[in-house]
Amino acid sequence: MNVPVTVDARGMRCPWPALRLARAMRTADTARLISDDPRAEGEAAALAAANGWSLDIRHDGELWNITATVT
Repeated sequence: MNVPVTVDARGMRCPWPALRLARAMRTADTARLISDDPRAEGEAAALAAANGWSLDIRHDGELWNITATVT
């Protein structure tokens, strides 16, 4: 198992947060995406569905914390 990766995508607009998450998941089993773009949730969900990842999505104020895990 690889070390979890944190992807800080604050200030980036979709599709960039999702693209950064996809890149991180190439080499990690778990990646945490931090984003202030509300569209990141839907983009991450689409990536997870296409790749068989599980997601833990938390919304805290203006930030989305999305953890993707290979299942």
